[in-house]
Amino acid sequence: MVPQYLVDFDLQTLRCVETDVIVIGSGIAGLYTAIEAGKDRKVIMITKNALLESNTRYAQGGIAAVTSEDDSPAYHREDTLMAGAGLCSSAAVDVLVNEGPEGVQELIRLGTSFDVENGELALTQEGAHSRRRILHANGDATGFEIVRALAAQVLVHERVEVWEHHFVIDVLTSQNECIGVLVQCPDGERLYIKAAATILCTGGAGQLYRYTTNPDVATADGIAIAYRAGAQIRDMEFIQFHPTALCYPGAPRFLISEAVRGEGAVLRNIKGERFMEKYHELLELAPRDIVARAIISEMEETKSTFVYLDITHEPEDMIKHRFPTIYETCMNYGLDLAADWIPVAPAAHYMMGGVKTDLNGESSVSRLFACGEVSSTGVHGANRLASNSLSEAIVFGKRIVNRIRDLEPLHGSASISHKDGERTSAPKQAMIERRLKLQKVMVRYAGLRRNETLLHKGLDELKRQLPILHAELTRKEEFEFANMLISCLLVNRAALERQESRGAHYREDYPQKDDAMWRKHLLQHRQDEIMEEFSDDV
Repeated sequence: MVPQYLVDFDLQTLRCVETDVIVIGSGIAGLYTAIEAGKDRKVIMITKNALLESNTRYAQGGIAAVTSEDDSPAYHREDTLMAGAGLCSSAAVDVLVNEGPEGVQELIRLGTSFDVENGELALTQEGAHSRRRILHANGDATGFEIVRALAAQVLVHERVEVWEHHFVIDVLTSQNECIGVLVQCPDGERLYIKAAATILCTGGAGQLYRYTTNPDVATADGIAIAYRAGAQIRDMEFIQFHPTALCYPGAPRFLISEAVRGEGAVLRNIKGERFMEKYHELLELAPRDIVARAIISEMEETKSTFVYLDITHEPEDMIKHRFPTIYETCMNYGLDLAADWIPVAPAAHYMMGGVKTDLNGESSVSRLFACGEVSSTGVHGANRLASNSLSEAIVFGKRIVNRIRDLEPLHGSASISHKDGERTSAPKQAMIERRLKLQKVMVRYAGLRRNETLLHKGLDELKRQLPILHAELTRKEEFEFANMLISCLLVNRAALERQESRGAHYREDYPQKDDAMWRKHLLQHRQDEIMEEFSDDV
């Protein structure tokens, strides 16, 4: 049984800090939501690392929104629903495609400089998009430009207070209402922050896997925190593996943006043969799950650990201008994007599932909201359409703030305390060893291709680690591991339950999509078995 809280505490003995809004996380969702909420509310933004360290910082491809005359929200809607494989919320997708363009204009007003060509916003195309609608910045550094601009606004905002290197251990609840958070400070002090609204903007879960494009901070904290608090968690089986991460000795699994294929790059196996025509009519621009599994199939067939990405047929000047970050990173490892075939392999990239929210970003726990990758708004369904995530954060961040303005302040003082009678001494095994073992379990048993036998083995391995949830945890690394373990269990349980293949979830023992039985969502709650919820997509 997963406990409600990771540590023992008594609010009566803790220092209490009061504010109007708590924002947890400093990616695009956290930064933008803090700025919006700060227009008329006091905000404390909490980030476990430095302000600029987030998944958004490493987002290359861009942000999807309708800005050209030959595009329309209807086209964007159709592409998103197609990629989502029958599990998108039609209402949520309508919100995204209709409110996304204004969100982009908001980013521009806040100082984001998107690339411009001939006086117009420069647009590119990515997999499963029927039009060129991806805005980008500095070629392939879109995420960094957005967080640069938004962080600059946050740092001078008179109503936003930034707490770097603080860790939110748990959100605190009373009668299914969030009343704030329990925070550990850099010096080890724990305190209670009381607020009328708490917004999880904690990002993704890539670190659940050994190979990921995500930074070290992406440890699924918000999902596990919300689960312990009693919020519903939805669609955890749907994890998107990016098809093309750099796979080279001594190099990290650096993301090679889908936009590279959008600009003409092709995939070749180690024999030099193009192979995507065997797998999908859209070739290299097929949905990500199809491209990723095609690459795995080619790797197995040719007994290789990678395939090649080839854009050498395009002009060198264009490559350097359009993809300066990718070009420079590859050059650091002796690979010339303009002259060499680049070795790539799939890596964990994006979590489609997360904390279930309504169209205003509110979870099933009152006053607890989720925004960005930690949330499950219904936009992404079983497979996120490329570059929809950044626009989702802006659109739903604004909706959350509008909803918060309707909330009454919290009244009275909380007297919550928690003591785990099963608490054991601090774990002895080094967290880095535990974390690596956990990641290897996920790669081996719950990766790109799954089956019942593997998933059961994975669950058995994970359950052996459960005692740590009742240990004396004191350090950030220990809290992160606990959150990762809980999230891994949620992924495995949902993947075992869903007996079909759909979107990013592929079961070798159930290789077909089964709309009659499985066109529905899987919800997990700390005190219940897995529940089912039918999709509203039509």
